[in-house]
Amino acid sequence: MSRIAEELADKLAQDTIEAAEVLDDERLVEQIAQSIGASSPTTEELFRTAVRVRMAEARARKMLEDRLAKAKAKAPGAG
Repeated sequence: MSRIAEELADKLAQDTIEAAEVLDDERLVEQIAQSIGASSPTTEELFRTAVRVRMAEARARKMLEDRLAKAKAKAPGAG
């Protein structure tokens, strides 16, 4: 059962992050988390963890891509 809950919470986290970006609503994640928590605190925590992990990965990936782009721009023959 735990694996099912993790998978469902992660999928909801993915969908919520995407929806928050489309709707330009940074409060959406919190609203969804509170809605989940009203009936399942365990699922709420799984959701919040999935959101944190995915958002941290996205920030780190952007940082990595930016660093690589800067390095390529400075490389001889670039530009």
